[in-house]
Amino acid sequence: MAKALDANIVTAAADGGRIADNILGFAHVLRAAGMPIGSQKVLEATEAVIAAGLDDPKVFYWTLHAVFVSRPSEREIFNQAFHLIWRDPGYIQQLLSVMVPNLRNSGAPRDAMARRLADSLFLRRDAEHAVEREILQLDARGTASDLEVLASKDFEQMTAEELRLAQRAIADLAQHLAKRSTRRFSPAGGGGGRRLDLRRMLRRAGSRGLAGVLPLYKERQRRAPPLVVMCDISGSMDSYARLFLHFLYALINGGERVHAFLFGTRLTNVTRILRDRDPDTAIAKAAGAVQDWSGGTRIGESLHSFNKIWARRVLGQNATVLLFTDGLDRSGGEGIAREARRLAASCRRLIWLNPLLRYEGYAPLAAGAAELDRHVSEARPCHNLKSVAGLAAALSGKG
Repeated sequence: MAKALDANIVTAAADGGRIADNILGFAHVLRAAGMPIGSQKVLEATEAVIAAGLDDPKVFYWTLHAVFVSRPSEREIFNQAFHLIWRDPGYIQQLLSVMVPNLRNSGAPRDAMARRLADSLFLRRDAEHAVEREILQLDARGTASDLEVLASKDFEQMTAEELRLAQRAIADLAQHLAKRSTRRFSPAGGGGGRRLDLRRMLRRAGSRGLAGVLPLYKERQRRAPPLVVMCDISGSMDSYARLFLHFLYALINGGERVHAFLFGTRLTNVTRILRDRDPDTAIAKAAGAVQDWSGGTRIGESLHSFNKIWARRVLGQNATVLLFTDGLDRSGGEGIAREARRLAASCRRLIWLNPLLRYEGYAPLAAGAAELDRHVSEARPCHNLKSVAGLAAALSGKG
């Protein structure tokens, strides 16, 4: 197989330099399967392959792997896609006509990665050979019953296509944060306001005289309070963290004072990284900035780092803190009680977003979860679109 793969790669390069087109097609499949790959990564992959050469298939594999794979959970889907796609230059016609229908008709269960890869290949075939039928399917998907089912569906159970729809819906939800009155005043527009603005009136009297002075009013400024989001990216939270990052991206780029932190075994500030025009690029950069994605969880140490280094900088003016985690800690909850109590005392509201609340009989029995439950202001589920919509409504002052 290695020799056949080597021959196909060399043939693709020699045939008018089409290796760049093949890499682009490969990137489209990976992106359709749920991996955050933008145009910049495609360019980097092409340059890396040209620099590394095409003589050795192993070098070719690991060159693409180094560029496209940014977290451990993506290795399996990359490996499956690579061996399916680069086995034969005519994989689109042969693979989809022979192998994929067998996968669809097979009753054997498939893991999430293989299912998303097959879904992405089906979507590609539909786009090429059945455009009109795809439009009808998209129209049918917009019915009330389908939307209700999608809103209640767990993120872990969604297909690649449903995940893309969920990402768009999540980005639309996080648009407006509730604004509160501050101590500062500003000129009242349209003659409104109840307080006389004596300072402006005196300045006008100095330039126009007392005869030209009219009553001027002022009103309190309204501004969204600071919002701090701490997202758990450990192995047990991986599938939910990916979707939540899209919500976090929309919050940061739609609000003035939103701060984002990712934590597993350590705390990482990704606020500036997520301020990018392209959401896929921003999320990919955020994932690449952390070294402990899909690893263990040390909630107590991460909260301690936040309270010691960042709390005084970002927790001011009635800030709200969103803590997105399942409360499962590899240290047995050590230090969580002290740090959670300090964090709750430093902010106006500490909201615990727990995907495990999707289970009716859930109780915070784990040591870390029990300590968090004692100190948070409220606990909310965050495992599907309906729960995210409820959170967005609460942040915008409507829930």
